[in-house]
Amino acid sequence: MTDSLTIALAQLNPTLGDVSGNMAKIRAARRDAAAAGADLVVYSELVVAGYPPEDLMLKPAFQEDVEEAVKALARDTADGGPAMLIGTSWREDGKSHNAALLLDGGEIAARRYKHHLPNYGVFDEIRIFEAGPLPGPMNFRGVRLGVMVCEDMWFPDVTECLQETGAEILVVPNGSPFELGKMDRRTQLAVQRVTESGLPLIYVNQVGGQDEIVFDGISFVMNTDRTVPVRMAGWQEGLTLTRWRRDGASWRCEAGEKTRYPEGLEEIYHAMMLGLRDYVNKNRFPGIVLGMSGGIDSALSAAVAVDALGADRVRCVMMPYRYTSSESVRDAELCSRALGAQHEVIPIEAAVNGFLSMLAPAFEGRQADTTEENLQARARGITLMALSNKFGHMVLTTGNKSEMSVGYATLYGDMCGGYSVLKDVYKTTVFELARWRNAHLPEGALGSAQIVIPENIITRPPSAELRENQTDQDNLPPYDVLDDILECLIENEMGFEDIVARGHDAAIVQRIEHLVYVAEYKRRQAPPGVKITRRNFGRDRRYPITNGFRDARPSSRHREFSA
Repeated sequence: MTDSLTIALAQLNPTLGDVSGNMAKIRAARRDAAAAGADLVVYSELVVAGYPPEDLMLKPAFQEDVEEAVKALARDTADGGPAMLIGTSWREDGKSHNAALLLDGGEIAARRYKHHLPNYGVFDEIRIFEAGPLPGPMNFRGVRLGVMVCEDMWFPDVTECLQETGAEILVVPNGSPFELGKMDRRTQLAVQRVTESGLPLIYVNQVGGQDEIVFDGISFVMNTDRTVPVRMAGWQEGLTLTRWRRDGASWRCEAGEKTRYPEGLEEIYHAMMLGLRDYVNKNRFPGIVLGMSGGIDSALSAAVAVDALGADRVRCVMMPYRYTSSESVRDAELCSRALGAQHEVIPIEAAVNGFLSMLAPAFEGRQADTTEENLQARARGITLMALSNKFGHMVLTTGNKSEMSVGYATLYGDMCGGYSVLKDVYKTTVFELARWRNAHLPEGALGSAQIVIPENIITRPPSAELRENQTDQDNLPPYDVLDDILECLIENEMGFEDIVARGHDAAIVQRIEHLVYVAEYKRRQAPPGVKITRRNFGRDRRYPITNGFRDARPSSRHREFSA
């Protein structure tokens, strides 16, 4: 009987679809684990293919590549080194499964298929996988491993089945996306499963960005007394050894690497950094270009970009028009210089005037309105896209969740771009993040430890500066009021009366609800952005564009901020 085990946890950052690149990472982790004396290396969910694979998994050629790669990995284990518990797709009897395979002794020694397939929020695994049966334990060199894939830990039946069939250590490969408060929920679930089964638990999560989703890692071990002897660092790849001893009838992990995990504003900032870094690098952009307006959204977006990519890969462009204040021009340059990023000024007067002249005959007899304001935003969008086309840099969009919720954005104008770091961040949180970043340099950031966002940018009243003396509050309630209403409507799906009962003016709630619904068509055309909250726009919240429902009937059917 084996009385000790050394298990390596491989917290890797796979690239979806890059099977050969992911194989290189997997093999490198095994080499390092072998050098450290590991018996087994545990990897995250679907690490060979990348996660979530979406409809790429429906392509037979891709599945064949994945399976051939896994067979090659199995052959590697004939060298007498550590076994591998690998997350991968696998087909059996014509059905495709989300699987965990034990590779040992040159062969596939055991297979287990995910039983609970998530079909909510960002997940749609029922679309691409078949559910497996309730699993029994895997026999690994005399130790019975109770392997359950990701979502299977969220339900007690899989753990119960494993415990009743003799499992000794629970092992959970994960592709668990980040959202605020998620780590506490994972820990609570682990406590429940350990308490119910009386078994210790290994939790291995991937790290990295995949389109809108970010994975934070923070793999850990929990002993039967609910203590955590090992916790890996978040937001970065890593390999750590866990050393196990048989303690009477049960197993116990010795104390090892244990890092704190960031919370609150710090974890939001890390998510934005990693999401942007991986989106830019995995899609092979040389860098980013953004419109630097002198406002807080573009300043924070630029700070995240510099921290994620380095100042030499960030190009900030101020595009003034007649309504742009000298204060904004100055603040934009001060912020770019503080960040160390390239800064340039490209006036848009000639472009806007050209459009106005061209359209004058068609507009004859009509008063100026938001149409002329939107021409300014669209001239800026065209300018940024031209720079992107010429130099290859991706346009980073700077709009926040508050604006996108109510349509306070211009299609083909400030919504132009390939990615957004603020898409799921409310405006009040934008202010908090700016102050937090000025006081902290996040671990792994490539930017300056000094103040990078001038105080004047944080304290000035926000304005789109598309007309004389304009401020955001000309059209919107104060952001603390707006954001609370939006969170009630979007994150919590609260009814009209319940929101009013929180102390909000009924007419304002009615108007904001109406704006949220009529802006859906804009959001469908917005670039992807980092998921932060429980319900981001896109993968989480999928509302129809044509929608006649209103909880509170608006007094008019006008479409504010229509373009």
